[in-house]
Amino acid sequence: MLSIITAIYNQLPMNRLYFEYLKKYTHHPYELIIIDNGSTDGSREFFENSGAKVIKNDANYSYPHCQNQGIKEAKYDLLIFLNNDLLVSKNWDKRAIEIMQQENIDIATCAATDCRETKKATYISQKRWKYVRNPLLFLFGTPEWNLKLMHCFMYGNWEKWTENHYSKFGNQIKEGIAGSNVIMTRKAIEKVGDWDKRLQSADFDLFLRSKKRAMEHKDIKPVQILKGIYLHHFIRLTVKAKYPPFADKDNLISLLEKWDKKEALELIKNTDMVL
Repeated sequence: MLSIITAIYNQLPMNRLYFEYLKKYTHHPYELIIIDNGSTDGSREFFENSGAKVIKNDANYSYPHCQNQGIKEAKYDLLIFLNNDLLVSKNWDKRAIEIMQQENIDIATCAATDCRETKKATYISQKRWKYVRNPLLFLFGTPEWNLKLMHCFMYGNWEKWTENHYSKFGNQIKEGIAGSNVIMTRKAIEKVGDWDKRLQSADFDLFLRSKKRAMEHKDIKPVQILKGIYLHHFIRLTVKAKYPPFADKDNLISLLEKWDKKEALELIKNTDMVL
């Protein structure tokens, strides 16, 4: 069993599509934990009616705060943190678990639109996605039918595209993180800790902590990207949306207020990550 944790604030059409793909393509049984930051568009009710466990916040909280709320509620030993603007692919979870067990990995992330198998592939993917998304987003906004249209223009047949991708890259891995999706074992949380609630860039921080732990204690591997398992990330789909300020904004610091820049650069030097 899996514990899937997702934070939301409104975006009902995207939430419907996210859940549709999650339900269709996830192989293993799972509990879905939704952290709702005060949605007013029916998103909270949609997930409640879909059987998810919904944590009802009375305000809009930061990414790491919500992730840690999910950890406290999760029942199972494999925790999966997914953005709500992700579409998963067929057997994504089954394949990820198999690779993690085979390679003794405790923290992993699947390849996605904004973090692919190579730096060049990521650049090409992001460029193509902007060409597909931006005109349609400008003309029609974010109704569910338009989100599906964007996705179709990007990939054509999603199952065929992702199966071809998996056939090409299979079980290959590399160091790095795509923050839109993170898979962690309880063992990893015990060793590197919860998400740092002071950092909105807590995914980057998670990679740095895992790499430092691996170097100093050699009892865990740094976060690994599963190159063959591909998820679509809509990427800043609602960047112009007027979200309420984070209720915990006064507690947030920048990554370089926590990490020495020289140390951080040393930890990411063999990755495609940019500080």
